[in-house]
Amino acid sequence: MTSPFGRYRNAEAASTHLPPPSYLLASLKADCLNKPFAQRCHDLATVIEEFPAKELHAIFPWLVENIFGSLDGVILGWNLRCLQGRTNPTEYNIALEFLDPGGPMMKLVYKLQAEEYRYDFPVSYLPGPVKVSIQERILPECSLYHNKVQFPSSGGLGLNLVLNPFEYCMFYFAISLITQRVNINIPLTCHVSTSNSAYFVLVGRYLKWFLPTEGSVLPPPSSDPGGVPSPAPRSPAVPFTSYGMHPTSLLKRHVAHQPSVNADPASQEIWRSETLLQIFVEMWLHHYSLDMYQKMQSPHIKELFKPTEEHVLVIRLLVKHLHAFSNSLKPEPVSPSAHSHTASPLAEFKRIVMPRFVQQKLYVFLQHCFGHWPLDASFRAVLEMWLSYLQPWRYAPEKPVLSAESQPRSVSEKWAPFIQENLLMYTKLFVGFLNRALRTDLVSPKNALMVFRVAKVFAQPNLAEMIQKGEQLFLETDLVVPPRQHRLFVSPSFGGSFLSSRTPAITDISFKVKSHVYSLEGQDFQYKQMFGPEVRNLVLRLAQLIGQAQQTAKSISDHSIEATASQSFFSWLRFGPSDLNGSYTGNDLDEIGQDSIKKTDEYLEKALEYLCQIFRLNEAQLNQLMLNWGAAQDENGKKQLPDCIESEDGLILTPLGRYQIINGLRRFPVEYQGDPELQPIRSYENTTLVRLLFQLSSAINRRFAGSLETLCTKEGFLGSFCRYHLCNPGLAEKARHSPLSKQNLGQIRQPRVSLRFLASYRTLLSLLLMYFIASWFCIGPVTCTFLLFIGYLFYAVLMTFFSEKRKPHQS
Repeated sequence: MTSPFGRYRNAEAASTHLPPPSYLLASLKADCLNKPFAQRCHDLATVIEEFPAKELHAIFPWLVENIFGSLDGVILGWNLRCLQGRTNPTEYNIALEFLDPGGPMMKLVYKLQAEEYRYDFPVSYLPGPVKVSIQERILPECSLYHNKVQFPSSGGLGLNLVLNPFEYCMFYFAISLITQRVNINIPLTCHVSTSNSAYFVLVGRYLKWFLPTEGSVLPPPSSDPGGVPSPAPRSPAVPFTSYGMHPTSLLKRHVAHQPSVNADPASQEIWRSETLLQIFVEMWLHHYSLDMYQKMQSPHIKELFKPTEEHVLVIRLLVKHLHAFSNSLKPEPVSPSAHSHTASPLAEFKRIVMPRFVQQKLYVFLQHCFGHWPLDASFRAVLEMWLSYLQPWRYAPEKPVLSAESQPRSVSEKWAPFIQENLLMYTKLFVGFLNRALRTDLVSPKNALMVFRVAKVFAQPNLAEMIQKGEQLFLETDLVVPPRQHRLFVSPSFGGSFLSSRTPAITDISFKVKSHVYSLEGQDFQYKQMFGPEVRNLVLRLAQLIGQAQQTAKSISDHSIEATASQSFFSWLRFGPSDLNGSYTGNDLDEIGQDSIKKTDEYLEKALEYLCQIFRLNEAQLNQLMLNWGAAQDENGKKQLPDCIESEDGLILTPLGRYQIINGLRRFPVEYQGDPELQPIRSYENTTLVRLLFQLSSAINRRFAGSLETLCTKEGFLGSFCRYHLCNPGLAEKARHSPLSKQNLGQIRQPRVSLRFLASYRTLLSLLLMYFIASWFCIGPVTCTFLLFIGYLFYAVLMTFFSEKRKPHQS
């Protein structure tokens, strides 16, 4: 079998009218249709190794799109997000080897990089805020876009970024995570584990290679390590309006300030680390600007970008690695003059990687998720990503010493600056979580687990005290700073690359905290203290809901045990309860068993304990809360209904009631409240008998309607006896807590005969058993029927008597 390399050389020798690169591209495209995946990758590796950069330049854009998919989602590519080792180990391993940081694809990138080739990337596929900014001729703050915007010539189709090969490849790789596939032949979702997909593994490998926690970034495998390209200049024809100052990029600074002969390889190649991180942050996090975030607070604004659970899990991987990368920074020398001579570019990068590149965009991204993510268990991915960011000490090089009691380790004071400079991440997002938790069903084990996780993290010793100290520093009023200076001073995305002229050291910690808050929320922001009275009331409400959920879970557990114990010998016949309106609890406890119910109770109990530790709640306050809740709830459960008023047409929702239903705070009981005779036929009923008995009952009711109503209106025992059998007293009580109109209710409450109970398999089997037992005692069917009638008559008399006794006490 001849390779593309051999076929191309033979064609080059025999023909001169076809340009060689075009033939190579056509040959590779044909191989995609005719050869298996393993052979194609082997041929590609051979082509990359043997061909010069000039000829590889023509196939590079096609190869990138063929691997990562097209930007519009029509071409799937290698489908790295759904490629998993357990389902397709051969293709999985080959793809990882080919795309590895030291694999053939990166060798192709570095070969083209040395020749300073450039490729166009459409601005229209960039995240929304960046796209709008460039289209409005405003230069984005991120240095990734500086000197790269190319405006179309006369008759051009649109704006493009001019990228070098490394940037072009990584742009496609990063954006393939969020590209929505539109091909109708491609499944919208792949049922695989995200953490085991080829894409997830590659993200981890790229982060470990270009952002190493140990050692320095490995130089590219090139014979000319000094050939580092400089960014392409942008067209000066159209002026840009910048957000602020934009110092020179990291690459320019190093090339300009160090001799080219004795240049440190880490200094020359650190630009790849910065570029990779900027691309990941821009493509995955920068979908909501600060201005857009303020607009998105309105519920009437349509959501433009909806992150997925897979997207959030990849961001969490990025956050965890960046913490480890930043924490791997060695302590500074004691001598104040030693830093300027010994600090490497990689060390400087580690020092400010979180506040400069990640903080602002991650904060806005999390704010959006907390406000717009569905109230279901999938929010766990967002929650864990947030908690990972809040705990950089979990990814520090030093390992905690585990004691015999396994007590939680106290958070060291050395993390106080991080907590203070990320105060809103702890406080405002905690309030956002409280508001979500108050609207969720805490009886669900998955929701209870999320409350437990947050409470456990914030209850770590010394963490609450450091957060409270940060709030006190922010609330100090001895500093007066001009409004513009706040945003310009320590804005996390300020000014391009991190090796720009460093900001003078700030000694006032309070000023740092204020700068952090104002840079994220603006000067008009009204800060809500996490340990203030308003948030404390929210915590008390959550504690009350936890207590209610514990009682509900206990009652469900008890009911489940009783139902299991009361199952009859004939349950295999699927006999159902006699109550046609049997209610359903509406949560997932019935499906997961007693073990999960116990686990839910444990989660809630520990979460309540942690909340008491964080906010110093005492047992007396909690007991009073539960007493108030028990006293406020009336015996008919009216407190659980939405707020409504009674009218002639039944219950009418108030605006507050509509709000309670929309937000899941209260609800009407979901059960059938129409005509009992017209309910759907149950699995424990005989279809034919139900229909025949309904026709018979309807004929009797039509024929004797007047007589039945006259009997039920009589006073005395006869009237009570008829009302007990011909009326449904429980229906009126249910109607008091239902929006069912009184006009329809009146038609249902008319006295009538109902024979549907005779269609129940349970009733029929009971009658057969009684006749069978009677036959043992030589009692014939007629005599047995007479005895059953006498027995039921005696039972009905007693029930009528007791129902009349209770009636005066009913409200």
